[in-house]
Amino acid sequence: MDNSYTSNEFLFSFRGRINRAKYWYAVFASWAFCGVLLALLAFVLSRIFGASIKSVHLNLFDIAPVNVTFSDTGPAFTETLIYLLFHAGGAPIVVFGIWFLAATTVKRLHDRDKRGWWIVPLLIAPCIFNRLAGRLPDSYAVGVLELGAFVLCLWGFVELLCLRGTRGPNRFGPDPLAPIDARQGWAQQAELEFVPHRADPSP
Repeated sequence: MDNSYTSNEFLFSFRGRINRAKYWYAVFASWAFCGVLLALLAFVLSRIFGASIKSVHLNLFDIAPVNVTFSDTGPAFTETLIYLLFHAGGAPIVVFGIWFLAATTVKRLHDRDKRGWWIVPLLIAPCIFNRLAGRLPDSYAVGVLELGAFVLCLWGFVELLCLRGTRGPNRFGPDPLAPIDARQGWAQQAELEFVPHRADPSP
């Protein structure tokens, strides 16, 4: 498996394993990619329509990590158009970022010898709990949801970003940290062609 940082397998495939360092990179790269491009899209729209950006809110537990509030947009039609264009243009960016993060998370779970469905309690459930807690009135149920989200987030952080993968090969593939066997690499000495002395031109 090609685990380079720009390969299609690393970006999009749900097969194989990756180590902690590559998963740290994946988490940072996915949110940075989404955040920067969505903020740039908002800036471009504000310049086109002569609006100003009132606030930019980054929320890693939202479907779209960047929420932008515009001001001085003029008529309500113009404001609605700006938001429609922002969400239409931002949708492919968010889909790419989520796909990349999901693919690398599944590969990291494979490195921990866990199936990909573990992404549900470790990443998806905390987001759902936080959104539900934000919509409900203050009650014990909100506290339970927030506590559950915190516990699952902490578990996911430790499981995905802190713990080493299983040593040696497992059911999902070889150990990404295993040293490369030189005997399986390119035998440079065997590939060299030596010309016999008799092939030299006569003096």
